Amino acid sequence: MSYALLDSLNALLIGVIVALGVMLPRTGRYRRIVTLLIAGDWLGVFLLALVTLLIFDGISDLVQEALESPVFGILLIAVGLLTLVMTVRGAGDGDSTLVRRLLKPLQEPSAKTFAVGLLLGLVQSATSVPFFAGLAYLSTSGFGPEVRYVGLFFYASLALSLPALSAVFVGMVRAHPYSPFGLAFEQMRTRREFVVKLAGYLVAVALTLFGIGALI
Repeated sequence: MSYALLDSLNALLIGVIVALGVMLPRTGRYRRIVTLLIAGDWLGVFLLALVTLLIFDGISDLVQEALESPVFGILLIAVGLLTLVMTVRGAGDGDSTLVRRLLKPLQEPSAKTFAVGLLLGLVQSATSVPFFAGLAYLSTSGFGPEVRYVGLFFYASLALSLPALSAVFVGMVRAHPYSPFGLAFEQMRTRREFVVKLAGYLVAVALTLFGIGALI
């Protein structure tokens, strides 16, 4: 579950949600668009998690050996350090160019909105080391298949927890721009680079600590 929570630090999806909150007029479209976007993302994460767990269950002995090997811990530390370097060197703009491109099909709630979310969920998970590490532990947890595969529902939900909370937060800001939520949102907008980099640092530190723990 810790790895799923790390996977929820998805700066790209959160950036898209924030951009939609700022760009869209104050109508019901924001709620419908973001709901479809997150639902599509959740399905993308869930489907890839299902396929991955099926593969891991088929090679469970190899997965168990990999988790027990010092190579796994070293890999986590290496990815953590790489994330740290990329965060330090990054511009902290939240992938603004990519965000702008993704916003084009998100002006109206439609099947395209769901499809963009599905694509984001697949890409987010396929490029996430915490996502695969968590599923590797789930595959070798010793729980029965019913528990493992039902657990994928909660695994995907945890992986979308922070973006979902961000969507709710932005919705509250849109409804009450001069509330404490609105003021907090304005502070986050003016310190966007800090917020994006903070998420990167958290992932880097957590992966490094998990790697050290795997080696001990």
